[in-house]
Amino acid sequence: MYEGDVLAGNWRRPGKGTIPKVPAEPDLVVEDAESGFCGAVVACDKEAVTLEDRFGRRRLFPLAPAAFLLEGKVVTLVRPAPGPRAPRRSASGSLAVEGLRAKVARESRIYVEGVHDAALVEKIWGHDLRVEGVVVEYLEGVDDLPAIVEEFGPGPGRRLGVLVDHLVPGSKESRIAARVTSPEVLVVGHPFVDVWQAVKPSVLRIPAWPEVPRGIPWKEGVIAALGWRLEPAEAWRRILGAVSTFADLEPELLGRVEELIDFVTEAP
Repeated sequence: MYEGDVLAGNWRRPGKGTIPKVPAEPDLVVEDAESGFCGAVVACDKEAVTLEDRFGRRRLFPLAPAAFLLEGKVVTLVRPAPGPRAPRRSASGSLAVEGLRAKVARESRIYVEGVHDAALVEKIWGHDLRVEGVVVEYLEGVDDLPAIVEEFGPGPGRRLGVLVDHLVPGSKESRIAARVTSPEVLVVGHPFVDVWQAVKPSVLRIPAWPEVPRGIPWKEGVIAALGWRLEPAEAWRRILGAVSTFADLEPELLGRVEELIDFVTEAP
């Protein structure tokens, strides 16, 4: 890859010149000279830089002198100089509203299947929902969805958006959703068996979500396959704690939640 052996000799003290200092700007691709880990800069503070390789794996490295290679040459990464303060963004990627005071809640609502779905939506879209005055409530499954919709009483200015797990052709969930026909109700869903799968495996440092055989409770099966010695509630806290922005979630969930927010906030 490089001409000669870049690590031959005393590479930290080149014979001529000095080792250049390079700002660790986002997306700069460098290699850690000691471990050989190569990746793009995704974060940098005064003490360390985070690199992400092409497989989505992330590692933290101290900003030591002459610790990195840039295009085969030894460099010292330094924290970039602060530039003009960019508008702050929320976890969903939207522009954050400074000094936000939540609006009075709309009559329109978003329903999700369970408490885990609600927690994930709150973590990523909570700011946006408070800006719009939208409340998210959770159901305990969707078996009684038609009755729940009837009880809600949708109408002009009172819309209902519903997020359903495992909404794929031929599933039980798809048959239930088809029974909801009100134009003031939008039922959408993602293809995952459980909302846990909407978190990208790379965020949890696992290669993929395990396949769980039929007849085995899905969450317990996943925990066993991953070798986690945790109860489901503890496993969920680990998963949710690893999520920080919309980039940590699969697009199949992102698009559906954005669709629901647009639907329930659309002017009548």
